Amino acid sequence: MALAASQIIVASPDKSAEIRIAADGASYSVQRKGEPIVAASPMGLELANAADFSDLEVVDVRKQSQRREIPLTATKSKTARDVYNGVVVTFREKTGARRTLSVEARAANEGVAFRYLLPKDAPVVLKAEKTAYRLPNDPACEVSEYGGSHESTWALKKISELDRAKLYDVPVVCASASGRTHYAIAQSGIDAYASSGLVPVDGGLKVRVTPLPGEKDVAIKSAAGLTSAWRVVMMGDRAGDLIESPLIGNLATQASGDFSWVKPGKAAWDWWSGPTAGEKPTTERFRRFIDFAAESGFPYFLIDAGWPLNATPCCDADPKTDITQSNPAVDMPALVKYADSKGVGLILWAHWKHVEPRMAEVLDTYQRWGIKGVKVDFMERDDQEMVQFYVRLAQETAKRHLLLDMHGAFPPAGLARTYPNYITQEGVLGLEYNKFPWGPVTPGHNVKLAYTRMLLGPMDYTPGGFRNTTPQTYVAREVMPMTRTTRGQALAQYVVFDSPLQMVSDDPAAYENAPGFDFLKAVPTAWDETRFVDGTPESHVVLARRKGETWYVGAMTNEQARAVAIPLAFLGAGTFKAEIWRDGAGPNDVEHVVKSVSSRDVLDIPLSAGGGAAIAIKPVH
Repeated sequence: MALAASQIIVASPDKSAEIRIAADGASYSVQRKGEPIVAASPMGLELANAADFSDLEVVDVRKQSQRREIPLTATKSKTARDVYNGVVVTFREKTGARRTLSVEARAANEGVAFRYLLPKDAPVVLKAEKTAYRLPNDPACEVSEYGGSHESTWALKKISELDRAKLYDVPVVCASASGRTHYAIAQSGIDAYASSGLVPVDGGLKVRVTPLPGEKDVAIKSAAGLTSAWRVVMMGDRAGDLIESPLIGNLATQASGDFSWVKPGKAAWDWWSGPTAGEKPTTERFRRFIDFAAESGFPYFLIDAGWPLNATPCCDADPKTDITQSNPAVDMPALVKYADSKGVGLILWAHWKHVEPRMAEVLDTYQRWGIKGVKVDFMERDDQEMVQFYVRLAQETAKRHLLLDMHGAFPPAGLARTYPNYITQEGVLGLEYNKFPWGPVTPGHNVKLAYTRMLLGPMDYTPGGFRNTTPQTYVAREVMPMTRTTRGQALAQYVVFDSPLQMVSDDPAAYENAPGFDFLKAVPTAWDETRFVDGTPESHVVLARRKGETWYVGAMTNEQARAVAIPLAFLGAGTFKAEIWRDGAGPNDVEHVVKSVSSRDVLDIPLSAGGGAAIAIKPVH
């Protein structure tokens, strides 16, 4: 950390990344390996209950430094290395009220971040942030349009090509002019704040903090002071290096208390394969899924919409629906007892509007029944009030040892690090869109997800469709739907896509004697280590994850067939047995190959168009 006359400079421990804050608090810049990543860009706050800060000078600079390993619960690695240099710079107005504003900045090897702090001696009503990202040389970036459900496709566009009338979601993933740095604009630590989108402006993007409902000029109300979200620039040599990064979680408040009870795993699921237009909820129907989960070794069955008393179709929160009572055709206590006898825990779906007004009563009921978790849906907002609902629900489910899965949700911003029972969330255009003719869940989209949405945290994409086709032969149907990818890619998604609670989405009948289901049954959902191997957002992805002594590798390609070379240097010493499930002659076919390998070997795997491969590599003792 250096204090110059014109700026405060914070460098990462390895000296590669640097954030510079102007001495008047009005701008900042970011560079990596000597190359500008964010040119001098505006920073600051716009207040709704007071004049904006002006004529600031530095009155205090407090250095920070962190070197620690954070133990993690049920996620992409066993621990997170949290190593950074930081600073809290306090500014004060030279004249007038002489108010103070602090900026906390951190520089880690994986990227930089900053946030705003206002003292707790006065209430704050925030209109907006001045924060922007001026991106040199008009980079091409992977972007998605912001929407309430945050379920959008990704496109590679230059910043100058973005529509000024639209809002874009986080992350925005770009490459520097030299190509030596890939970076993602993101956020973390929104739990006392609101989420945000990004507005195209000249030469870059500006943060738009989501306003409160009905108050377009007010985003945040605080009774005492302010702690903003972290504004984050993740950085690495390759786009895929950002997948390994712990930065979003490291910036969040870390978990306290015992979360050893959080059990990751796969869940049978009754919605994707048909019930929106098919079977009615009955104890017998649900027992079929419980039996399937038990026989497959899955710890959970997720019962989706339709199970409560007076349930109505899909998306409405009918006042007559009572989520503390089940449909008369379903004896919930008996069903829980039956599932428990089979070693299967039940997770229940609920509309957020039915949960919010009676949260304690609902969760106490589920705890009394013996339910293991809740899937809460259709929030489709990310303002301060809604963020507080997420925080309260995470806290209250944690108290009762319930898992939490949020759908119709904003993208993750580190809250799962604070509450590890908050085990997954949507905020992704996932497999469900294969049910509908307008659902653009293409192989290329799936590849891009690994480099974009997945950087922020677990994503409940809900893989497992086993009626596999090509984009050319795919036909949309709501009951027993198809996928646009091969079986090889359907298997690879269980390695590539990060979700400690992972759905097995198809009907049990789809998996009977199905090629590749043996891999799906065995693959873990939480990991000790994650390694990016190869690929780009516009082509393919190869990811390796370790659980215990076993390495799992997932490879996925877009619409183009290709051969991937997978160097096995990550294995270490010894001899290993590699089991490979790769694309076969047709979309539903899988070639199963077993071979002896070592860390010196390179596996050459052919991938069909829209295809993939899954590999399990175990040491030979």
